Amino acid sequence: MEIPYCNFYKLHERYRDEIDQAIKIVLDHGQFIQGQELTAFEQQFAQFCGTKYAVGVGNGLDALILSLMTLHFEPGDEIIVPANTYIATILAITHNHCVPVLVEPDEHTSLIDPTKIEEKITPKTKAILVVHFYGRAVEMAPIVRLAEKYHLHIVEDGAQAHGAQYQGNRVGHLGTIAGFSFHPTKNLGCCGDGGIVTTDREDLANEIRALRNYGSIEKYVHICKGFHSKLDTLQAAVLSVKLRHLDADNAIRRKIAKFYCEHIHHPLITLPVHPKDELEHVWHIFSIFTEKRAELQAYLQSKGIQTVMHYPIPPHKAPAYPEWNQLSFPITEKLAVEELSLPLHPVLTQDEVEYIVESINQWKV
Repeated sequence: MEIPYCNFYKLHERYRDEIDQAIKIVLDHGQFIQGQELTAFEQQFAQFCGTKYAVGVGNGLDALILSLMTLHFEPGDEIIVPANTYIATILAITHNHCVPVLVEPDEHTSLIDPTKIEEKITPKTKAILVVHFYGRAVEMAPIVRLAEKYHLHIVEDGAQAHGAQYQGNRVGHLGTIAGFSFHPTKNLGCCGDGGIVTTDREDLANEIRALRNYGSIEKYVHICKGFHSKLDTLQAAVLSVKLRHLDADNAIRRKIAKFYCEHIHHPLITLPVHPKDELEHVWHIFSIFTEKRAELQAYLQSKGIQTVMHYPIPPHKAPAYPEWNQLSFPITEKLAVEELSLPLHPVLTQDEVEYIVESINQWKV
């Protein structure tokens, strides 16, 4: 049996007729930039997240960069951020000339540990950037209390957690502003690249609209030094189709993740902790952890099972940030050298899932 990590053909084939029709409509009217499909999708995604506004942009990194820009931080302002994250989160902060202040994750959830945040707050701290990593919503209640106590913004990186909920509210509606990615690998991914920003604040939404369009809302009137970062009409049309199916797809992901958690039994493998509220997690990535990662990956490849090592170099060890390379974040570093992602997507068959579980349980070192 050959099981790829992700099968884009099968993922899109389920909705091919709907996608083809959506694309045809755009090709027929020819408004490829900021067309009516973009406006419609922005409204749909805002409603999905429970926010008043959503503004499409070119990609997930731009979504975070522009989100931070709207909050008008000063150079040298500090933003608290998890040490265990993809480098895009860090890039968004440093591109805004702010200082990332790294906080270790909770070793059980791999998400930022709320109990370790307050000790990192200084008079220069202006925001907490939470990352709903692997598809799991961050424990927000204690973070909200800290933000209120110290008058901080909460910015969300929701790139991996489309549809995840915390205490009844969707990711994207848990802070001041949020950025999402629509990279093809995401739970809600387009056929190219894209991103979006969500917020309840009209002023921030209007500023994002200007920033994404050369600093202009009215043609040739440039009110700020903007960028060129738009979500294409074609991509918005595709995303509208896929958004209609997102909750159902996430439910399939939860079912597969539950099966993995209940049936994988191996003394050398640590499984992710399943949340008490299953709606908190949309399982963008199903990460297992083992000190024998290279051996396990090679073994699974020999069985026809493709896996992925996600984020083997944490941001503080990246060559891009040599000033951090001597820092020590033991939990983050342990996750980086032990993480291995199993196939988990809505078109995995039950036979494939059982084969993966059986293969792992039979692994001998």
